[in-house]
Amino acid sequence: MSHAVPVVAVATDLKQLRGQQVHAVARKYVDPLLEISGCLPLLLPAFGTRTPVDDVLASVHGLLFSGSPSNIEPHHYGESLDNPDSPADPDRDATTLPLIRAAIARGIPVFGICRGFQEINVALGGSLLQQVHRTDGYADHREDESLPLEQQYAPAHEVRAVPGSWLERLLGCSSWQVNSLHGQGIKRLAPGLQPQAFAPDGLVEAYVHSGSPGLLLAVQWHPEWRAADNPVSRALFQAFGDACRCHAAQRHVAPAQLLRPVHAEAA
Repeated sequence: MSHAVPVVAVATDLKQLRGQQVHAVARKYVDPLLEISGCLPLLLPAFGTRTPVDDVLASVHGLLFSGSPSNIEPHHYGESLDNPDSPADPDRDATTLPLIRAAIARGIPVFGICRGFQEINVALGGSLLQQVHRTDGYADHREDESLPLEQQYAPAHEVRAVPGSWLERLLGCSSWQVNSLHGQGIKRLAPGLQPQAFAPDGLVEAYVHSGSPGLLLAVQWHPEWRAADNPVSRALFQAFGDACRCHAAQRHVAPAQLLRPVHAEAA
């Protein structure tokens, strides 16, 4: 049986645009899915508890949890807010956290980037440093927002792979340079998550899931930025695309079924 291009649901933020609420994600996350992963990205609205999780997961072959200016509300990992100015998106939290757990249980490939990296950790029982730059022993991993985007996303520090790790084998190198645009980071890694790479200050920069039936890969940096020009980024998006194709082949979902409306009645 032939298979359609794998479909990847991309988590969106709930934002304000000219006085109206919109579901949005930056273009830089979706273009590499099509151009490098070879998948069809579909934007998933932040419906929160209204999200039809089972229907979503029955219709896709992968999920990408993107970065965002917002932070996960700390009550999700048993802490109180220590910075009242921290931007939040409770609708996204309510959408992504249950979806992550359900996707892993089904073996659907998952790729998390920046906020997505943190979301997966929280969804599985981990916790976060709410202000890395104010935590003893850690560097300031935030970008300088006064600089042009090209400079904000420029290489900022080295990342070193865990020797013998899956990520080291995938990339064929033990260290590489990454950008750094985040204020939060991993405090306690969730059970089942295996660190794959660390920043010089010891902050976890990448992990996989040891027990997931499908690929679960998450990174703290932003590989989506100019992904086609970066060998590390290309390898990550290619590996995710391969995992989505493998999942699609295993499920044997007919192309006509992939994009049918949720709860559509039979003709």
